[in-house]
Amino acid sequence: MRIVLVGPPGAGKGTQAAFLAENLSIPHISTGDIFRANISQGTELGRQAQEYMRAGQLVPDEVTIGMAKDRMAEQDATDGFLLDGFPRNIAQAEALDRILDENGQKLDAVLDLEVPEEEVVKRIAGRRICRSDSSHVFHAEYSAPKTEGVCDVCGGELYQRDDDREETVRKRLAVYHSETEPIIDHYKRQDLVTTISALGKVGEVTERAMNALRQSDSVAE
Repeated sequence: MRIVLVGPPGAGKGTQAAFLAENLSIPHISTGDIFRANISQGTELGRQAQEYMRAGQLVPDEVTIGMAKDRMAEQDATDGFLLDGFPRNIAQAEALDRILDENGQKLDAVLDLEVPEEEVVKRIAGRRICRSDSSHVFHAEYSAPKTEGVCDVCGGELYQRDDDREETVRKRLAVYHSETEPIIDHYKRQDLVTTISALGKVGEVTERAMNALRQSDSVAE
């Protein structure tokens, strides 16, 4: 199976991608992971990406596309993959179409995780991270610490990252609507899109997604 997972920031794409990839026995290919791998391995594409990032510039589509193409060509992705964070815009979606066509392959499904905008803001802006250990994550409403501003695990100070501030979240959503959301219509024209509510418990969302794939005949019973 070859699947694209799309949705706004805060929709839980990374979490769902990991569960779905495990259930389907296909690799989870995230943009963040392929960037880190190329940079750590010192590939030519990784060096190019790092130069742009150090200059505070966006990495050009052709570099991102090149990394994704190389990753999809690896042995573990021969029989399928789940893409998370790629494609991010129409140019990348069209490039993915070409790559698959050249290899005699096709996408099986595009899962669109849907979350109301105010819920996205609440999810992200409420997040609090421990300064002593960033793996200790709390939420002002959903998983509040026993003592406000103090990590339950180690007693470290909890803080709100700049990326999680409401004004930043709304800017990220605006970018999503203008750049990424159009790929949904691109794939609707190919009759590939299924919209899934990303509200509720993680397992519930995963089951909705698996049911949608079964109903589309992408997954055998």
